[in-house]
Amino acid sequence: MSSDKHANFLKNQKKDPANYRPDILHQCLLMLLDSPLNRANLLQIFIHTTNNVLIEVSPQTRIPRTFDRFCGLMVQLLHKLSIRAADSSAKLLKVIRNPVSVHLPVGCRKILTSFQANALIKCSEIAKTGDNRAVAIVVGGFARGKEIIAKEQLKGTITPDSNCPPSNFAKGVAEGGEGGGEEEIKISNFPLSAALTCAKLTSGFEEAWGVEQ
Repeated sequence: MSSDKHANFLKNQKKDPANYRPDILHQCLLMLLDSPLNRANLLQIFIHTTNNVLIEVSPQTRIPRTFDRFCGLMVQLLHKLSIRAADSSAKLLKVIRNPVSVHLPVGCRKILTSFQANALIKCSEIAKTGDNRAVAIVVGGFARGKEIIAKEQLKGTITPDSNCPPSNFAKGVAEGGEGGGEEEIKISNFPLSAALTCAKLTSGFEEAWGVEQ
C-alpha cells in the first residue's frame, strides 16, 4: 500500500501515510542488491513489513527498476509466499517465520541505526570488529524512525502473534562467527534517507574488507 496512491483510503482508516512508504524499501533494495558487497556474496537482506511479515531476499535477486513493477512483485510474493527464479527452482524471495533473530548467526553483533543515537561511528569502523563476528544492521524503511520495534525484533521478543506497530526495515547480515549484544549508533550528524544509509554502510564494509581489491 502506497501513501501516494492510497492516500484517501489511509485517511478514512485514520492511518498515518508516513507508515506506508514501499518506495523507500524499493530504493533500499536497489541500492543493496546492486552493491559490490552483495555481488561478493557478503550480504544477506531481510525485510520486516507493517503486518509483521518477515521476508528473506536472495543475493541473486534482481528487483524491478520501476516502482509499479516492484509493487506488483511484492503483492505476488505476499499471495504466493515465495518468488522463484525464471530459469530454476531457486527461491529469490520467500516469507519466513518470525522473529528475525532466529535467522541471524549465533552471537552476531547487532546494530540499530538511529539519528537520535549518541555514538557517531564511521561505516568502515563498524566492519572492523576485530573478532570476525557477523554484523547485523537495522535500517528503518519508513519516513520516521521507530527504534523500539527494531530493538524488539533483534532481541526476538516480537512474534507472529504480537501487536506490532508499523516497522519496515532492511537488514544486512555479513557472514561471521561468535559474539552478541545490541548497539545503537548513527553514521552521520545529519538525518539521512534510508537508501543513503544503505549506500554508506555497504561502501564502508567494502572499504574495510577490500571487496574491490
